[in-house]
Amino acid sequence: MKLLFIGSRLYDDIDWYVKRKNIESVLTESNENAINLDLPDQVFIVPRGMDGPKQVALMQKVDAIVPLIGIDPPLMDVALMKEEIEEKYGIPVIAAGVRAVELTSNKIETKKFYKEIGVVTPDYQILNDPEDLTLDFPVVLKQGEGQGGKDIKIAKSIDDVNEYFENFNQALCEEFIEGSEISIEVLGFNGEYVALPPIYKGETTLEGTHPLNKIKTGPCMVQGLDNNLVQHTAYKIAKNLASDGIFEMDFMYSAKKDQLYAIEVNTRPNGTRYLTTATCGVNSLCELVNMAIGEFSLHNISDKLGYYYSTEIPIGNYEGPAPIKPEKSFENNDFVVHGPAGYQRVTARADSKDNLESLVSKLV
Repeated sequence: MKLLFIGSRLYDDIDWYVKRKNIESVLTESNENAINLDLPDQVFIVPRGMDGPKQVALMQKVDAIVPLIGIDPPLMDVALMKEEIEEKYGIPVIAAGVRAVELTSNKIETKKFYKEIGVVTPDYQILNDPEDLTLDFPVVLKQGEGQGGKDIKIAKSIDDVNEYFENFNQALCEEFIEGSEISIEVLGFNGEYVALPPIYKGETTLEGTHPLNKIKTGPCMVQGLDNNLVQHTAYKIAKNLASDGIFEMDFMYSAKKDQLYAIEVNTRPNGTRYLTTATCGVNSLCELVNMAIGEFSLHNISDKLGYYYSTEIPIGNYEGPAPIKPEKSFENNDFVVHGPAGYQRVTARADSKDNLESLVSKLV
């Protein structure tokens, strides 16, 4: 079996699994100085875009293509390549299709999609002028596109809105939900979908604290919230997107209103994947490989599911004990260190809360 991987930044997360499966690995990357280029069997440096990977896939006669792209801008190019190469050449591309990317890459389109399928989302309006605002303060101002908190502002007054409009001509204006931030991964392939355990990312703040700066835990344990509801809603969203790959969904839960709100969907690998793996034993990136080699199924996922207490802590630079190789696998480790120098995080797991607390005290 020969697979083409697009993008090297995330490849070290799965290199150990690719080798275990005796898969011949071919990788394309546009940056000749990128990390992890020493890991695959073959590497091709290609121009940005999907034409280079497509040509390499055909030249190398690969059995499937697995894009490892963790940012939004290339996703539509990947989706268009998927459409072409699957139709013309019959090579599976393990990624979201055009419709799913169209609906999820623009926050305004995502809002419309939620309404169409009957999923609750915070009240919103498209704001073209601060004077048109009808929602009560505080409100969240966003642009249609963007990730990682980019171009998001929590406005507490009309002055904040006016300040936002100094840089933008339009905003998606959304009611601010006071409550718990939750993420969940859904895996989908060939019409089968499975929602993994929800992850708790902390409480919302008027300061707009980024999730990367918060301590996160799994599984989500928020008083009053039924995790089955989160999984059911996430499954419904993925089913209606009707596409392949990883879906990472963000929700808010308001205890005051006892209401779960859908916020957004990402059709790519995401920042909570280590915590999800630690919590349940299912590695979403490894499952992309299984989709490519015909070993993904709900039955296989069920067999892998475990139940752990886990946490993820931002530490800057990790100086504790080294994890066992493979370093990015929880199969032999009870913790994983990830992220670039200066922004590293430790994700740890244990079979009880007390044991988790004891482990964390030794690591950080």
